[in-house]
Amino acid sequence: HWPQRVQQDAISIDGELMATPGFSVDQLMELAGLSVASALVDAYPKSKRVLIVAGPGNNGGDGLVAARHLYHFGYAPTVVYPKRSQKQLFVNLVTQCEQLHIPVLSDLPKLKDFDVALDAVFGFSFKGTPREPFAGILKALQDSSLPVMSVDIPSGWDVEKGDTTGSGLQPDTLISLTAPKKAAAFFRGRHFLGGRFVPPGIVEKYNLQLPEYPGVSQIVELEGWTQQ
Repeated sequence: HWPQRVQQDAISIDGELMATPGFSVDQLMELAGLSVASALVDAYPKSKRVLIVAGPGNNGGDGLVAARHLYHFGYAPTVVYPKRSQKQLFVNLVTQCEQLHIPVLSDLPKLKDFDVALDAVFGFSFKGTPREPFAGILKALQDSSLPVMSVDIPSGWDVEKGDTTGSGLQPDTLISLTAPKKAAAFFRGRHFLGGRFVPPGIVEKYNLQLPEYPGVSQIVELEGWTQQ
């Protein structure tokens, strides 16, 4: 059994990771993006044409990092990044993608040209209903037959209560980061966990009953999650 994290716990854990062990946001994003890319390869080994939709915050940053790793894993990623952050970290991540000739677009391309989509739009701090341009993008993904993997929480979901507005994405696969969020209890599909870097002190403080990661893997699939 893996206890789901509420929003405040999720925020507190991120804060402590950066304060006590001294992880930088760059490090956490790099590790998260690597986990995301690894989970996508595990879930969709033959789906090489990946559409990554990156939001304006850290969830989008995870998507940008994942794009770079997917390229090196032999995939063909394309990034849609409608609201670019001007923070240096994000500018650097976009430059790193462009150096690999990964397309970084402002508008959604034709979905029929892709095999799978990665939803890296909204994270655990999201509240309310999605606004444009993301509302239209999420609806296009939902209305398509394209398989979707979401990063940490399906975009448009409340972190604790799930898809309360009915406007959230319904992905096929979820990759939770550090620990599953409370909304994950409402998710039905393949569920992975990434975050093989949390120190024992934080594990104990927040009672994170984390599963064993196999071998040298960055991810672990949470088998039977929906039955627990």
